[in-house]
Amino acid sequence: MTRRADQRGAAVAVSTPSPPRAVAPAAAAAPVPLSGRLAAWVVAQWAGPRPGWRARLLQPLSWLYRALAALHALPYRRGWRAAQRAPVPLLVVGNLVAGGAGKTPTVMAVVELLRAQGWTPGVVSRGHGRRGHAVQAVARTTPAAEVGDEPLLIHLRTGAPVVVGADRAAAARALCAAHPAVDILVADDGLQHHRLHRDAALLVFDDRGAGNGLCLPAGPLREPLPATLPPHTLALYNAPRASTPLPGLTGTRRLAGVQPLADWWAGAPLPADGGWDALRARLDGAPVLAAAGLARPEPFFAQLRAQGLALAPLPLADHHPFHPLPWPPATPDVVLTEKDAVKLRPDAVGGTRVWVARLDFRPEPAFAGALRALCAPFKKTP
Repeated sequence: MTRRADQRGAAVAVSTPSPPRAVAPAAAAAPVPLSGRLAAWVVAQWAGPRPGWRARLLQPLSWLYRALAALHALPYRRGWRAAQRAPVPLLVVGNLVAGGAGKTPTVMAVVELLRAQGWTPGVVSRGHGRRGHAVQAVARTTPAAEVGDEPLLIHLRTGAPVVVGADRAAAARALCAAHPAVDILVADDGLQHHRLHRDAALLVFDDRGAGNGLCLPAGPLREPLPATLPPHTLALYNAPRASTPLPGLTGTRRLAGVQPLADWWAGAPLPADGGWDALRARLDGAPVLAAAGLARPEPFFAQLRAQGLALAPLPLADHHPFHPLPWPPATPDVVLTEKDAVKLRPDAVGGTRVWVARLDFRPEPAFAGALRALCAPFKKTP
């Protein structure tokens, strides 16, 4: 007996026998180019807690990187150039380490918490991976290629106004002009963007912490880890416990469930069981191709395996465009992240049934109070 979906998307049993379904293995992808292998080797040297001799070989490049970064920041530190202020208080959510530390789920959680605390938040972002640099508002129908996958996902999930632009100060002004009710801005990344003044900051780490403690490219740090938290700054760990010496709060990333791509775009709620039963029934024990255009795809694959799914993993480059589709046309089922789903419309996947895995980030309860205290000095009283 096999299973298939009826017209409503529910799993139904049928008695007609069918041959086993095969999933194309991820190994069928094109060979990794030399540049990709070199990048993977460099990233492998970042693992902490102390740098090995190979990382030390790269350390002169880290000194050059730090010197260039300091030169870039010097005019703002010396007061030769003034950082521009947003029309309303601005909270930067960023990570000191390269690669995905859970910043986008954190931004979405922060937006919802601020809203619950009486703020009306908006979001500004550089929009990495987008075409062009101009300031542009994000709408539900805007292609991800024009505004970036993460800003579009933030807008779809939170409903908050989002504006992207290489000039984030101009993006902040444009958002506040278009949405006068917005009384706080959340900057998706921008810790190293000195042109825009920040009132508060949230440093996001995952279980890697600061890695080997070195700056790029010998280590993962975009800037040295501070000895203490700067004023008006919180640290938040997407991990069971703090992974650096900096004090902070923790949170948990989890897969809330899966749903068909069309349902996800329609904003349909997840089924009560998270949709896992429907996916398992359709697969009937067969492996499912799991695609992930993430900086660190392995945690996503591990979360899917924790749901009892057999996987054919397909790791892709961060911000992969999904045009053309990276899997064979005959692939029956694919599971992917929301960050990737924003680049796929339901009519563009052919006969493949695409399932979107929804990722939620839940900070520990004490984080809400810490966020309130962080932002309280900037709240205007009526």
